[in-house]
Amino acid sequence: MAGFFSILRMNPMNPSFSSYLVNDVFGDPGVYVEVRWSKRALLFDLGHNEGLGPTRLLRAGDLFISHTHVDHFIGFDAVLRVALGRGKTVRLFGPPGLIGNVQGKLRGYTWNLVDGYPLTLDVREFHPQEIRRTLFNATDRFRPVEQPTHSLVPEPATGLFTVLQDPMFTVCAVSLNHRIPSFAYSLEEQFHINVIKQRLREANLPVGAWLKDVKQYIWQGRPDEFRFTAVLYDEHHREERELMLGEVKERFCTISRGQKIAYVVDARFDEENEAKIIALARGADVLYCESPYLDVDADKAFDRYHLTARQAGLMARKAQVRDLVVFHFSPRYTGQGEALEREAMDAFKQTEEEAP
Repeated sequence: MAGFFSILRMNPMNPSFSSYLVNDVFGDPGVYVEVRWSKRALLFDLGHNEGLGPTRLLRAGDLFISHTHVDHFIGFDAVLRVALGRGKTVRLFGPPGLIGNVQGKLRGYTWNLVDGYPLTLDVREFHPQEIRRTLFNATDRFRPVEQPTHSLVPEPATGLFTVLQDPMFTVCAVSLNHRIPSFAYSLEEQFHINVIKQRLREANLPVGAWLKDVKQYIWQGRPDEFRFTAVLYDEHHREERELMLGEVKERFCTISRGQKIAYVVDARFDEENEAKIIALARGADVLYCESPYLDVDADKAFDRYHLTARQAGLMARKAQVRDLVVFHFSPRYTGQGEALEREAMDAFKQTEEEAP
């Protein structure tokens, strides 16, 4: 299976997210999520990622790290190099130790000539009861500047906690046992807004950038009475028109369930991890789940704190996800990728009567 495995069928009404693997199923783990109709993207894990190219890497302003083993973090340097001097802020989220890991990376280079290359790294690590945050600015030679800590209260029943709250979506995480904390993530759209273009045509309203503003106003929770100026373009004609949000929403939009994507890597299959993964991925449109081992090697997978393909499939079925993408295959199975995929899908699609 090639890289850039795109999942678009999860929502038939113009999905807001387009997601795909950064590498092939035997390569370093990572999932890239494009926020469609914008120049924004999210990147889950920082393994080898140069295949994304500079443009995609620059769009990824929010980076979610499971842990900092080399195959999950070696791509940090590629992001750093392409973002340097672009005047942007890159946010990194991850487990305890991430701030020190970033600082260690930055200390490995000399920064005496970066005064005119603005870049801010905003690094946040999540501990069992608190969130620690440190800023690194290129114009200050990436000297760490600690920020105030904030309390963290995971859900008591599931261990889930919010990592990023955006008007459009929420990113949650849960800490899994990989002998060290390894974070799994879910990305969930608050709700999906679909524009009915036929009704726009009937009202002589053109599609255009003004509709992006409408969606943002709705996600931000603006009241129906909110008035805004829409800039409308029809061929060579430009018009400004004042509209009321509630009327536009009622006449031209439908609101439906939002998309959900889950990302799980590097975790032992035990009762606690299984419960956390199922809670995190519950109802996801797609679950990206590591499957380094065939189930015949389940003991080896357990000893090395990884999952088997069958275990990934069983958890996906229990979580009632729509699609399952397995990846992060061990090189011991080179040439047997189809066997790993088949084992996962057989477990995912088995009926209750077939389940053990």
